[in-house]
Amino acid sequence: MENQRNIILAVLLTALVLFGWDAAVGYFYPQSKTPTQVVESGGADNAVSPGKPTREGGLTDAADVQLEQQDLRTALSSGGRVPIAADGVSGSINLRGAIIDDLVLNRHREMVDKDSGPVRLYSPAGTPAQQFAQFGWVGEGIDTPNANTVWTAPEGAKLTTQSPLTLTWQNGSGQTFAITFRIDEDYLITASQRLINRGSGAVAVQPFGLINRTDRTASLDTWNVHSGPIGAFDGSVAFGTDYSDVVESGTVSTAGRANWIGFTDVYWMSALAPAEAAASGTFRSLGNSLFRSDLVYDKTVVQPGQQLALTTKLFAGAKEHAVLDRYEEGGIKNFGLAIDWGWFRWFEKPIFWLLLSLFKLVGNFGVAIILLTVVVRGIMFPVAQRQFASMAAMRAIQPKMKALQERYKDDKQTQQQKIMELYKQEKVNPLAGCLPVFLQIPVFFALYKVLILAIEMRHQPFALWIKDLSAPDPLHILNLFGLLPFDPPSFLGIGVLAVVLGVTMYLQFKLNPAQGDPAQQQVMMLMPWIMMFVMAPFAAGLLIYWITSNILTIAQQKFLYSRHPQLKAQAEKDAADKRRASEQDKAAKHGA
Repeated sequence: MENQRNIILAVLLTALVLFGWDAAVGYFYPQSKTPTQVVESGGADNAVSPGKPTREGGLTDAADVQLEQQDLRTALSSGGRVPIAADGVSGSINLRGAIIDDLVLNRHREMVDKDSGPVRLYSPAGTPAQQFAQFGWVGEGIDTPNANTVWTAPEGAKLTTQSPLTLTWQNGSGQTFAITFRIDEDYLITASQRLINRGSGAVAVQPFGLINRTDRTASLDTWNVHSGPIGAFDGSVAFGTDYSDVVESGTVSTAGRANWIGFTDVYWMSALAPAEAAASGTFRSLGNSLFRSDLVYDKTVVQPGQQLALTTKLFAGAKEHAVLDRYEEGGIKNFGLAIDWGWFRWFEKPIFWLLLSLFKLVGNFGVAIILLTVVVRGIMFPVAQRQFASMAAMRAIQPKMKALQERYKDDKQTQQQKIMELYKQEKVNPLAGCLPVFLQIPVFFALYKVLILAIEMRHQPFALWIKDLSAPDPLHILNLFGLLPFDPPSFLGIGVLAVVLGVTMYLQFKLNPAQGDPAQQQVMMLMPWIMMFVMAPFAAGLLIYWITSNILTIAQQKFLYSRHPQLKAQAEKDAADKRRASEQDKAAKHGA
């Protein structure tokens, strides 16, 4: 009766895990985004867009995508633009306002398909995917350029890695404003602002840089991966502010001087960094799901015949770790920490380095993950040997343990004390079998973070139908691998990799010695199939790691069984006893 109750409880808990997991996956890993709805109040939103963004971000609503394409064609064909043509990015600068509002990332595709266009990071104001950067001045008693100012560019100008671009504007009162843009081979645009005062009196100005964007293209902000406002202030990187915080406050003033400030998604980021002078940073909610990050310099008085010059760096691109680290070495403090590695980056980054090194060796990230698993399991093999030796010793002392349990069955405290003395006398550690599992947890978590954070993993194929190791297995068994016109719910979206994971885990558990409690044994045999459902929505690369680990564990167990025949014999005896007990139960039921 007790066993039946335990089995029923296990089944109920399994159902709770499956359906609860479906709700959790739907919350943290939504596959689509509903159209944004905005409630305005006094120029600021009462709430951030209620539709859940996707993990990678971008427009997913068909109407928004179509409108974005139409608006882009109109905005980019209207003239008054200077082209940008560099290795990392392409696009144009709008001479009205000297606004950088047209940028695509040349090295990254929008979709996994080979013919997919490049990722668009910046779009002009008024488009559904609005995002742009602007540099300017705030002045007292003088005319300064604004968003409607038409700047002058040299005839036939073009911003490239070899040719800077200088835009100029005169206010008619003796002041000349100039912005010189330079771009490198990756994602850094350097803007040098200069004010020349040829007027009769002194002028006071505050230079600034800003990034304006909508949250309609924002990626999902979760407990373990930040998306939204970001920056480093007095050397400390801040991940704590999200879009809803900015909406609630209207303006969020950051503590300390800004080392850099902007907005981040999982894979993309736009940020401003002062090159020389100190600056402060703020985040603002502009209403209508629009947000702005400001980098504002101190007010400076420019005397007649003098000039003011300062430089700001604009990063607008992909969060490639090597590129970010190089910019950090170039003076942008803690820029490499823009990738939200979390508290365990000391462990995650070496795993990432090893994975990249293996990838460079073999040229396939899926194979690199398999090799990484082999390396990890090889390092832990001595631990596994000790685990099996401990299991063999535990089996050897089972008769003594049962005798102690029977002798002190009415005195649990004395029973536990005697058992601990037995462990010490026989030099057995009952927790040794758990050590390999605990050692794998940080590796598993590190690989999980790498797969969801590192853009180097995005759109990386493995083999056959696995075209993106950072995405879930695209083939689902219940719709016959896409042949049937429906998408199963996430908790039933079981792919081939998830089934292989369940099978390999089942085979691994079968090799383990049988549990003393039949109900516990049945629960343990359910675990592989529970994990099959739980792991199905995760990145394919993570499942490949786990499957490889299971296969290696099975091979390792067979090898160690050959080294410890008493453990294998005991396992076979346990299995035989279990079959015998099951047959006796069936016979008793038939006899009744």
